[in-house]
Amino acid sequence: MATTSFFVRVEFGDCDPAGIAFFPNFFRWFDAASLHFFRSQGVPPWRETEKTIGVLGTPIVETNCRFLVPVTYGDDLEVRTTVEAWRNKSFSMRHELRRSGELIAESTEVRVFASRHPTEPG
Repeated sequence: MATTSFFVRVEFGDCDPAGIAFFPNFFRWFDAASLHFFRSQGVPPWRETEKTIGVLGTPIVETNCRFLVPVTYGDDLEVRTTVEAWRNKSFSMRHELRRSGELIAESTEVRVFASRHPTEPG
């Protein structure tokens, strides 16, 4: 399976008063890495897939994260992303957040292929 790398620099505003990256930012970085993964694999923007195959996106229905080492502003991070499993209506992605090769955090997420309801498209 394909693995992509997405790079992030931790900014001052990503951190709490102690200088440690606030945990919701990890999920923001993982979400950006997911989009990067799809783009790198040739998936067009969701507004195009909705027109062509009816898929308007891939929302998360389950996620978790294991935090191993804190990060702070100025740190350069790499998010390695892969799809672990494909199912009929969903798939699972794995993200590994690394700093200079060291594993900082790891996350999995389950996403579904979303489309508009046929009788209630709004």
